[in-house]
Amino acid sequence: MDSADGMDDIVKEFIVESTENLDQLDRDLISLEKNPTSKELLGSIFRAVHTVKGTTGFLGFSKLEQVAHAGESLLSRLREGVLVLSPSITSGLLAMVDAVRTMLAAIEKTGSDGDTDYAPLIQFLTQLQAQEPDGKMRDGLVAPASSFHAVEQEQSQDTIAPGTAEEDRDDQLPLGQILVEGGHVKEEQLASALDQQMQGDPRRVGEILVARGAVHPEEVLEALQAQNDGPTSSLSSNNIRVDVGQLDKLMNLVGELVLARNQILQFSTTQQDSTFLNTTQRLSLITTELQEGVMKTRMQPIENVWGKFPRVVRDLALACGKRVHVEMEGKDTELDKTILEAIKDPLTHLIRNAVDHGIESPSQREAAGKSPEGRLFLRAYHEGGQVNIEISDDGAGIDLSAVKAKAVERGLIPQEQAARMSEREAYQLLFLPGFSTAQKVTNVSGRGVGMDVVKTNIEKIGGMVDLQSAMGSGTTVKIKIPLTLAIIPALIVMCGGERYAIPQVSLLELVRLEGNGARQGIESVHGAPVYRLRGNLLSLVYLNRELHFDSAAAQDSAQQDVVNIAVLQADDCQFGLIVDEVNDTEEIVVKPLGELLKGLSVYTGATIMGDGRVALILDVMGLAQHAGVISEVRQRKLSEDATPAAERARERKTLLLFQSPDDGRMAISLSDVTRLETFSRSSIERTGEQQVVQYRGTILPLVHVSGLLEERRLQPRGVSPTAEDKVQVIVHTRNLRSVGLVVERILDIVEDDLSTRRPASRAGVLGSFVVQGKVTEILDVDGIIRVQDPTFFDPEQLLTGVAS
Repeated sequence: MDSADGMDDIVKEFIVESTENLDQLDRDLISLEKNPTSKELLGSIFRAVHTVKGTTGFLGFSKLEQVAHAGESLLSRLREGVLVLSPSITSGLLAMVDAVRTMLAAIEKTGSDGDTDYAPLIQFLTQLQAQEPDGKMRDGLVAPASSFHAVEQEQSQDTIAPGTAEEDRDDQLPLGQILVEGGHVKEEQLASALDQQMQGDPRRVGEILVARGAVHPEEVLEALQAQNDGPTSSLSSNNIRVDVGQLDKLMNLVGELVLARNQILQFSTTQQDSTFLNTTQRLSLITTELQEGVMKTRMQPIENVWGKFPRVVRDLALACGKRVHVEMEGKDTELDKTILEAIKDPLTHLIRNAVDHGIESPSQREAAGKSPEGRLFLRAYHEGGQVNIEISDDGAGIDLSAVKAKAVERGLIPQEQAARMSEREAYQLLFLPGFSTAQKVTNVSGRGVGMDVVKTNIEKIGGMVDLQSAMGSGTTVKIKIPLTLAIIPALIVMCGGERYAIPQVSLLELVRLEGNGARQGIESVHGAPVYRLRGNLLSLVYLNRELHFDSAAAQDSAQQDVVNIAVLQADDCQFGLIVDEVNDTEEIVVKPLGELLKGLSVYTGATIMGDGRVALILDVMGLAQHAGVISEVRQRKLSEDATPAAERARERKTLLLFQSPDDGRMAISLSDVTRLETFSRSSIERTGEQQVVQYRGTILPLVHVSGLLEERRLQPRGVSPTAEDKVQVIVHTRNLRSVGLVVERILDIVEDDLSTRRPASRAGVLGSFVVQGKVTEILDVDGIIRVQDPTFFDPEQLLTGVAS
């Protein structure tokens, strides 16, 4: 480790925590001197020193470990009552604290615990252990110099001129300079003291000034303390520990602020006062930034939980007579601390299950042609506003026939149902309460307690858990959980005259059927309503029927001229939810349901809307289970799984098709699309050379795709690609910044594999692909935006970009 810049996070955390412990040790040691029989103080001091010693040994700072060990041994004898605290012991312990503090500063600056020889201090602490119970020293041992002298000896650099001192000790000011700047001595007095020192006076500058009467000893002590504190840029002073309860309160207040912001934004739509509208827009931006900032304070890397698993696996593997090594990917993936705490126990149980049940013994693995050492792989990554966690082992896998037989034996399912169960449904039996296929009960597992709790705890926080296995190859458990539970984006819909919120993380797309499409587009398969979406059958759920609205309000789709379908994802199944109206998307603050409503499976919480009224948040998974569509979709997927593996392996992507400038077809990945909008040409304004439009309380810059593609360069921003009154815009958002891509005409949303490809023939495109039998160019979104605004993807330009 060459410098502080190269320190890893563990060392930085160690420095911060140890510095805080040392500050507390100073106070505790002084308090102990006044109350030497206090077991509570002794215990606190001993634990602090023991923590420092243990961590330093782990990190490899041997010199620091030796000093801490000597102090710990002395404290151990005090705690056992063999010794009684005396002034010499107090001085020795304080000297140890000063030495540890000095070494911590060296570690922060250079990465090592310094070159100072602490053997005399260690010897003194060791000899203090042989002190008589009455406090007298044996063998004529002399206590070390006072802490004043010890600190000064370590810190003093005043044998050189103040102007050059900082070059040698850039992390501290010289003592003389501190005294001069504090007005305690004059520059002439300091210069005279330095001259005397240069002529051979062995005393320190502070001692010379005190002897001359130029300064009081207390002022020198204050200056030494200021010198010892160092600059404000150290790790310890740049960090602050905050109680999680305080962060929770702050998050709740931000939630209330978001609600107030939404109410003001709704009110502002009826106002014309430009000053009020500008102030509202500024409030909205600040609220968004504050919300993001508070969210980040609660976010922690999943490594905080994963870091303990290698030790758990090692101990468990030894107990089971197995050899297992752990691999991790995505340790920096961040989650809300509340969610991190909620998944700690479920993940621990899954890890223990994998080692105990999944991975075989070395002899069994060798007999199966495997390495004697098993592999446990942990992976975490962000996808679609969620965190995905995978726990995989290369063990024996799960015997489905044994699972079904045990379920039949326990009376959980009849034999006929077991025979026709799909593979995935059979795996779900493992999550039933009390279910276990273990041949014997051990102190690790086998009692059938755990997997049901894992599923329950994951679903409590809005997540889902799935399991896949292959005999002889291993098992993978996949978990999907939300990033946070406090504030989420949601789609607001109407049904039966009431508003409901659908979490946007479960929303795939919106489909609107009108006229004959509404009356004839919905078909019936075995009595269940379905809609053919891009060639695939989509199961439909009528929200008004699931919520049991009266027949007058719940009109049949055959009698409607307009049908609104929200395509939702529940677990690995898609279904369409038919609602009366689709309003808009907005950020909502999740409020828990009361005790009387917690048993309703179709609701996951409630929120307060901009007008102050309450809207219920729909539980997409619960709604799918209540409507019974999950089993229907899974059965339909069985036939899809019968297709050749090569067909399934093709890369399929969902694309938004639009017309290219030369009347051809272009596409953009649907994951790059935030919204589709249509603006009147009269609403387009200009700021400098940039065309913009007022959009959802912000200023949205526009990029004309046709102008960029025709000339392979940025056209003058005043050039319009079409003379029509309306322009169609694809809104793309990154890092809270949005840009509008103006296109000729939006055609359709399709899903297809991209196996047939031709390299790009012009700037602004990624290449050409065959999509639904026609050659289609894929737009290079990042490339054309960078031509328009090179700083768009720079996080440091976030505030400037949003404010512009």
